[in-house]
Parts: sequence; C-alpha cells; structure tokens
Amino acid sequence: MKGDLIFNMFYLIGLGLNEKGYSREAYDAILKSKKIYIEVYTIDFPYKIKDLEKQFKKKFIPANREAVESFEVLDEAKKQDVALLVYGSPLTATTHITLIEEAKKRKIKTKTIHSSSIFDAIAETGLQLYKFGKITSIPNFKAESFIEIIKENLSINAHTLILADIGLDFKDALNKLERVCNKNKINLDKIVICSRLGTKSQEIFYDKPEKLIKKSIKSPYCLIIPGKLHFMEKEVLEGFS
Repeated sequence: MKGDLIFNMFYLIGLGLNEKGYSREAYDAILKSKKIYIEVYTIDFPYKIKDLEKQFKKKFIPANREAVESFEVLDEAKKQDVALLVYGSPLTATTHITLIEEAKKRKIKTKTIHSSSIFDAIAETGLQLYKFGKITSIPNFKAESFIEIIKENLSINAHTLILADIGLDFKDALNKLERVCNKNKINLDKIVICSRLGTKSQEIFYDKPEKLIKKSIKSPYCLIIPGKLHFMEKEVLEGFS
C-alpha cells in the first residue's frame, strides 16, 4: 500500500509594520519552514532583521529582486517547506502575486498570510481611506511620471499617497516633488509626511514643504498630498502641524 503523498508548502508571509507585527499564524508557519527568505529590496526596514531572527532562533536568507523574480525561492519549495517574509502586507507588490501564480503552475501548494501595511496605517493621519485615489511613488532616478497620478487624483479631489523608493533620502524626495509640481503648475500647500508608521518611533507631520524640509525624517516614510478635506479630516490633520 502506498503511503500518503507529502506536499511541501510555499508560505508568503506579511510581517506587519514592526518587529512584533506578525500574526500567530505567521509565527507558526515560520517555525514550520525549513528555509526562510526575507525580501529586502522594496523597503528600508525600521528595525534590524537580526532582532527578528532572535525571536525565532532561525536564520533568514536575504532575498534580492533577482532571487524573487527568477523564482529561486520556488525552486527550494519543491523540496521542503519554504517561507518568504515581506515587510507589511505580502501582496502589495505585483512580483509577489506573480510568485503565487508561478507556484500554481509548478503544482506547489501555497499559503498567503496577510498582515497590516502602510495602507492601513495612514488612517492615523485622519484622512479617510475611501477618499484616496491612485497610489504612486517617487523613484530614485530621473523619472517624473508620478506627476500624472497626482494630477488625476487632484482632478477628482482625492488624496494622493506617494511612496518613496528604497534608498531615497527624504530631502531629495521632497525637493523632487516640489520641483516637478512647480513645473506642472501644481501649487503645493500643506502636505503630510509619515515616518515609520506602526513603530514606536513613528512620526506624522502636516505642514508646508519649506518647513518640512527642515525635519529629520527616517525611512521608511511616505508623503501625502491631500485632496479636498472634510472638516473632520482637517481637524485631525491640524493636530500634526
């Protein structure tokens, strides 16, 4: 009589926003996994990965873009239970969705374990989530296409969440945003800066760019250009001025 078939599992796990932000389900899956990768190319972690390793008493293997996009992590999942840890929520990057689809083609069982992300945490600004438009990002190179998303959102009075590329200094990001907005005749009044949301060192500021540029902002951070404000949104935001 043949024994039961054993299927290995590929876990895609969201870590949340701080070193204790993962769920119990995530904790159990990480302990179960024989090989654990941690994605390091989309975010500047606000804590040391070594501190996370100590909690599990396991070694995490840094996974760069090439390791993920070449499906190297899936090659391992053919032989044993493998986990890929992602800061925040695991499916906000299209690369990770592609991983799940590729795993299905290879007949590898998958389990996605969700967690909190920047998209939840920005509600602490007082801005209503359903009033945000398309999300964009400021790249760490010369491209200026993000301005089209800002224009589109402002045209419908929606808020714009702007993510910053990994390694992009805050002052450089704000200067670039100002320059491109001026070039496109968009008047930047007060904007929102969020730094390390969900951690003990989180900060939220609401002010004019010329005042915000003097702040020492740590990564990861994001910028928000408010659209039309409800009086309640304005009241909460002013508390961060």
